[in-house]
Amino acid sequence: MNDWNDYALILALHRTGTLRGAAISLGTTHTTVARRLAILEKQRKADVFEKIPGGYRATPFGEQLVATAKKVEDVIMASERFACSNSDALSGPITLSLGEPMSQFLLVKELGEFSRLYPNINLRIKSSTAFADIDKGEADVVIRGAYKLPDHLIGRRLCKLGLCFYAHKDYCSNVGHEDWRWIAPIENEVWPEWLAESPLPDVPIGIAFDDIISRYHAIVQGVGMGRAACFMGDTNPDLVRLEGSSPILKYDIWVLTHPDLHHQPKVKLLMQFLIDALLKKKPLIEGHQ
Repeated sequence: MNDWNDYALILALHRTGTLRGAAISLGTTHTTVARRLAILEKQRKADVFEKIPGGYRATPFGEQLVATAKKVEDVIMASERFACSNSDALSGPITLSLGEPMSQFLLVKELGEFSRLYPNINLRIKSSTAFADIDKGEADVVIRGAYKLPDHLIGRRLCKLGLCFYAHKDYCSNVGHEDWRWIAPIENEVWPEWLAESPLPDVPIGIAFDDIISRYHAIVQGVGMGRAACFMGDTNPDLVRLEGSSPILKYDIWVLTHPDLHHQPKVKLLMQFLIDALLKKKPLIEGHQ
């Protein structure tokens, strides 16, 4: 294949696993993705993807094309980053919205590195559980966790958020079983099933906080047991996963922007920088120790 668009199609479908996901990644419709895939397979006279329950999976032949596509992508992205780094368009403010836990525990060094590499870009961070509204211009780029997103946004689905149950390494040995307590959220709208999913559903709730950062620090201080993102719990040497606890994969993590902003050099640069950084940490985010 000589057309990068064909490689981009293969990568999008491989990474998202669905026509709809690929369409969102490519900024087109799922019918267009299906049509282009049919044309590609007809040209190659071989199946590139096979239909499986819930989506698509690359065939052995398709895996070869995926590997080639990744190499082509690396070359193109390197070229684009070089061109962008020498562009006058790489200046001025750009606003990124992401959750406070991800800002503090996962990307703080990377965000600092971005600012060092591109000093003419004024990177502004909105870290809050209430993500900025791209449609209202509250942010240029967002990192968002969601089960379903508005169809009109452009971006990339990267991985799933892994959650696990933790305690301080000395908690379970120093505190009698009858005194074990959960650290809980005040409201359970997001994960109402968290206690039933835990390895100790009969342990009572001792204290509740309305934000994940406070719950995390309470676990670290030995106040009780609780659930946290794997990228928070697994990186703290004072915390251990509770016996019988394994990562629970929740919603997808996306890097997104508005179609009107997608072609701005500094937006493209920041999005690709974030995508690269998060994909390197995919095992940590999903809880694969």
